[in-house]
Amino acid sequence: MDDIAYAVQSVRERPYIIARDVGFTDVREYPHNEWMREIITGKTDYTLLAHRGSYKSSVLSVCIALFMVLLPEKNIIFLRKTDGDVAEMIRMVKKALDSDAIQALAMVLYHRGIEAIESSGSAITTNLYMSVSGSSQLQGIGMKSSITGKHADIVITDDICNITDRISKAERDRTKLQYQELQNIRNRGGRIINTGTRWHNDDVYALMDNVHIYDCYQTDLISSEQLENIRESMSPSLFACNYELQIIAAEDALFDTAPRFATDEMARDVLKMPGATADDLIRDGIAHVDAAYGGEDYTAFTCAKRRGDTIYMYGRMWHGHVDTVLDAIIADAMRLKCGPILCESNADKNFLAKEIARAGYRARTYSETHNKYMKIAEYLRKWWRHIIWLPGTDRDYLDQIMDYTIDAEHDDAPDSASVLCRWFDRRTGAAYVSPFGG
Repeated sequence: MDDIAYAVQSVRERPYIIARDVGFTDVREYPHNEWMREIITGKTDYTLLAHRGSYKSSVLSVCIALFMVLLPEKNIIFLRKTDGDVAEMIRMVKKALDSDAIQALAMVLYHRGIEAIESSGSAITTNLYMSVSGSSQLQGIGMKSSITGKHADIVITDDICNITDRISKAERDRTKLQYQELQNIRNRGGRIINTGTRWHNDDVYALMDNVHIYDCYQTDLISSEQLENIRESMSPSLFACNYELQIIAAEDALFDTAPRFATDEMARDVLKMPGATADDLIRDGIAHVDAAYGGEDYTAFTCAKRRGDTIYMYGRMWHGHVDTVLDAIIADAMRLKCGPILCESNADKNFLAKEIARAGYRARTYSETHNKYMKIAEYLRKWWRHIIWLPGTDRDYLDQIMDYTIDAEHDDAPDSASVLCRWFDRRTGAAYVSPFGG
């Protein structure tokens, strides 16, 4: 075997040795060699989710440098959350390219060292680059920057999701939209490689394929004593996200059990009706709208029916002004035969109730005097374990309830559900005349 073949084989089979030679002495054969081989030699998209302190960004910087030596005809676009994060990775890649190990590899392959002919806080191009496209060999981009019109053979993301995505649905949506755009900048036959840590059940990593997960117990990179010190230094929910790669509600969240869902079989058993469906469980129930009138708020719609010690509920949520979704709200209320629709009169001086009535449906107004957090804590939390949700309830609606704390950015869904829990809590369940009869 000649020197070139031997060098390429060594890099493909034991790339972690290069990472150690570059200066990352904490890199190990397991799990890092496994990660690096998949990144360097894989043919399909690849997502690595690993705990904090696992050196995934360190080994990724070496993999990028190796791409630039082994595949000098290809260009790379690299994305991180912010421009500052991008600059940090560019510095790490530049350090790897300057190392004796990668300089030696370039000498074996090309009989010359590797030099940067372009080097900035966001881009590197080396003297090995063979493309005539005019683009940089490696270009780093922050997630809020425009990627329209850009193209790359290899697209890499690292930690594009952070704690902001955990607490803000708007941020999660922005991150997901930007990630989906990457499909348009990947050249035909190219790859997308992702590394990071989960922060929320519905964050950007839920969109990714070929996901490989390594928690703090699998890698054995952190001793038991160190883990205990880390655990004591942060909240349980953040430790679960960052080290155990599990998404749990914040420790000050009010709702600590997963929602339960109704089935057609349950409906037939509860209603003693052979042809009943889950939707029949809230027939002749009551509805509520928590209306948004602009900004970042959501419009939440809830239907519910109390049967004995159980409340059957259905919830939907839209990011937008109530006017734009009123037709959908009324259609759902009619389909489920729930009414009247309760509307708070404080904010809009009965405007919404009048609009519902104008559409031919019953509305009922009320004046809210309860502190919102206390209302949710007192009524929704009290009933939470006795609520069964109908299929079709929005996942975002339930996530907003599960993530709710006193400091939550949004509270539209838990507020709407708590109003109906209070309604049933103060009544026997038959305090109004159903508009549907029966």
